This record gives sequence, C-alpha cells and structure tokens, in this order.
Amino acid sequence: MFGAGGGTSSYLEVEEADVILLWGSNAREAHPIYFHHVLKGLDNGATMYAVDPRRTSSAKFADAWLGLDVGTDVGMANAMGREIIAADLHNKAFIAHSSQGFEEYKAHVEPYTLEYAEAVTGVPAEAIREAAHAYARADKAQILWTLGITEHHNGVDNVKSLCNLALLTGHIGRWGSGLVPLRGQNNVQGGGDMGALPNKFPGFQDVTNDEHRAKFEATYGMELNPVDGQHLTLMFEAMAEGTIKAAYCIGENPADSEADSDHARRMLEGLDLLVVQDIFMTRTAELADVVLPSSVGWAECDGTVTSSERRVQRVRAAVTPPGECRHDHEIIGDLARRMGVEWGDPTPEELWDELRSLSPMHGGMSYARLEAEGGLQWPCPAEDHPGSPYLHGWLWEDDLGGREPSPFSITHHEGPKEHLTEDFPLRLTTGRSLDSYNTGVQSGGFESPIRSGDELDMNPVDAAGLGIEDGERVLVSSPRGSVEMGVRVQADIPIGLTFTTFHFPDLVDINTITNDEWDRDSGTAEFKAAAIRVEKLVVAGGE
Repeated sequence: MFGAGGGTSSYLEVEEADVILLWGSNAREAHPIYFHHVLKGLDNGATMYAVDPRRTSSAKFADAWLGLDVGTDVGMANAMGREIIAADLHNKAFIAHSSQGFEEYKAHVEPYTLEYAEAVTGVPAEAIREAAHAYARADKAQILWTLGITEHHNGVDNVKSLCNLALLTGHIGRWGSGLVPLRGQNNVQGGGDMGALPNKFPGFQDVTNDEHRAKFEATYGMELNPVDGQHLTLMFEAMAEGTIKAAYCIGENPADSEADSDHARRMLEGLDLLVVQDIFMTRTAELADVVLPSSVGWAECDGTVTSSERRVQRVRAAVTPPGECRHDHEIIGDLARRMGVEWGDPTPEELWDELRSLSPMHGGMSYARLEAEGGLQWPCPAEDHPGSPYLHGWLWEDDLGGREPSPFSITHHEGPKEHLTEDFPLRLTTGRSLDSYNTGVQSGGFESPIRSGDELDMNPVDAAGLGIEDGERVLVSSPRGSVEMGVRVQADIPIGLTFTTFHFPDLVDINTITNDEWDRDSGTAEFKAAAIRVEKLVVAGGE
C-alpha cells in the first residue's frame, strides 16, 4: 500500500503518541525493548487499546482489552473503518489528496456494522466504537502488530486492513503517527533488506524489474533469473512433488519451526542432498548430509544489523569463533571458489560497500557514518542525507512527486481455515515467552526461573468441563497428530481458547499439531489457529 518493506516509524514516536493500538502483539514478552518505549508513551498519557484473543501481560497495561476471537481481525478492522466514516471522523482532505479507491472501500465496509463485528469477533460493539473514535480523533496514533495477525492464512489481508485505518485517518507519513510491524526475530528486517526474499534483490528491488536486474547483472557479470523464486512453503511443496531434490539451509531450523513439522521432516529426509550451515546442531542439522559450522553473527563477526525501526547499526566481533567455525561469507565464498568462481576474500566493510553501490536506500551509510552516528535509518541514499526517522512524508506534500496515491485495500472477513468440530472443539494458538527464542536452540541451554516449556493454558471453565485440574497431564490432538503436555489453568485466556509456546520441541513437539494452511501472498502458515481436543491422561494404576 505504501511501497516499503519496513515499519514507518521510529521507536521514539510511540512515546509521544496519544493513542496506541497494540494489535496481535504481546510486545512485553516478545519485544521487551520496544515495550519500554510503549511504557514511556503510557506514562506520557497515551491511551492504549490491546486487540488480542488473550489478555496477555501486555494487554494488562492497556486502558481497554478487546478480546476478539482468533482470526477475526479483518472483521474488527473493517468495522472500525466503517464506524470512522459513519461518524464523519475520516480525514477527507488527506484521503482526497493522498489516496485512491476510497469510495470502493467505503461501499465495501458498509455491511461491517458494529453489531456485525460484535457477532463475529465477540467484542462488544461499544468497545469497538470507542477504540475507533479514539484512534480517529487522536493527533498522533500508532498501530503496532506482530505475528499475532500475520501467522494466519489471510495474514496479508490482516495487515492491509490496519493500513486502511491509517490511510483513512491520516495516521501515516508524519512524526508520531504510523504503522509498526515488530519483527519476529533479531535482524529479520536486515535479512529482508539484504535480499533474503524470493522476489527481491537487496534494497527491496524486484527481480522481475528489468532495470533492477540489469544493474545486478552488470555488477556480477552474469545473467540473473527474471522470475520470482519460491518461499519456504512453496519449497516444501516442491520437495513433495520431487522438483526440489537438494536444499542448502543457513541459520534456519525448519524441521522444528514449520507447521505440521512431521511433514516438513519427511520432506527434508527425502532430499537427495541437505546441507546445513548453522551455529548449533539443530534437528535440521541432524538430518543433513553435510553440516558447515558457522560463527555467531552477534558475537564472533563484524558487520551490520537492522532493527524494526529500519536502523542499520554496526556489530563487532567480541570473541574468536571456536574450532572449525567460520564466518558465513567465508564459507559461501570458499564454496564459490570450489565451483569455479573467484570472489576473493572481501572484508565485511567491502561487502557492505558493494551492497551500498547496488541498494539506493543504503547508499549513504558508510561504516564511518554508522560508527560516528550510532546507526542510520533507511532510506539514506547519499552521504549527506540524514536518514529517515519516519517514512512516507511525501503523502503530505502538495506535489506527490509523480508517485501514485496510496490505494485502499479490499479485505474480507473469513475466519480460520480449520473449523472447530465435535472431534476438535477447542482453538489452539501459539506465541513467544519472555525468556525464550524461536525453536529454543539459542535459549534452551540455560536455566530460567520464569520458564514453562511444556504447558497448555486453558480457561477454568474448559478445564472443569473436562475434569482437568491445574498441573495435570493431557493429550492434545489435532487432525495432524497428538502431543502430551501439562495444563496451566488461566483465567486470562477466554473460554474455548488454548495457548502454548513453540520454544521447546524436545519437551513438547507442538508444531506437529499446528495448522499448515498458509497465506497465498506471504507463504506464512496459520500457526495461530488450529482446531484441537484435549483429553485427560489416566495415570497408570488409576491414580
């Protein structure tokens, strides 16, 4: 909608916001550093609305918790948009100047009344109205989200629905108002920036664009594929079809991290060749034909990382890699050499300068400037450019500079793909915990007093109905399989919903039961919405 692969706002902006919509994000646990900025915003008088199926530890800081049913985000966002229009709170001048497709959007959301939204989402109509009015009336407002809205079969539409609200109210393109996708892991933003996407060159330049492709072809002296590549979900489908027979996996553990992970493991085991380059012997590495030990990017390497506010920062080696571990770029360069291509032995700074020469949004970010200024936010196209604390200021300029106005998106409420049934009557959603990281390979090796890796959160009503008490062991089943785990009875989780983390596959292999339906635009699986049943385990001897 807005033409950038990153959040629009700086971290500091949320400290000055009047209204914060925390949507599908337990930032206090998943993004604690950013949540400190949120807390400063609350201390400064901001009103926060937490939109989340669970009353998370983040939601407890909010002025209002809108506990919607899993997978009903589009229904709520469209209802908020309709209410803003009906109450005449939309920014007509901004819409006329900087957007397109408003009339189509207005007609589309007309059926999404507050009453309809209440029926669909389970959130009282008045609560939805209050949040919509507060957001529209605010001078400065931020929408924050994470995997809670993206790990759905319609995750892209979920995000577009929130972007519609920003476009409707003018909460975009200026300091204090914006859209902040908090990245799921460290340097996810940097990975995308560097071209770790199947359809983009570094700097989010399309591989299908002839001009973009010609630039890279001239630098590398070879013809490049003009067709978009496959994301991970499509790669697994290709493995199943037999059209992908080898894989080179760098810093990824799909044997544990993919939905319906038993299927993922079968596909990996069936490859003719699997090469894994990693810092740990992950479950994926255990399946590999060849393991290449690499160094730790945040402790043993020089280079850069990019945060969720698009800030590129320098990192420096603190220790020497142990044993036979080598830097990733050295391993890749050596492989190229053995395949007949001489890339030399470039330093991290030389590689960065090569990147700057090809990616306009990084052009002005020399190592010297990153060092002196403590990081810079892209786009920063020239050495004398200060960087960009926020994006899309052009939307407020009298002359849009030849750019097309931003379009409204038409999104439809669908709900989860996997419906609840008599056999699978409960909904399972998953998420992060404060002291753990992804599949646990980096954080599972140390003790933590707050860790609970093998527990399923259930509402007291659901637990009582099944004759289950807090701490008991249960069998949790979905159409894909079953796992055993403990139960934690929690009043903060709604009736009909259950929750667990995904950090400890050695304790509870939860992704063997998560839903592998996926978003056709992003390739992301519907981790947040599986249908399950829970059965009390009978202890041997009848005790």
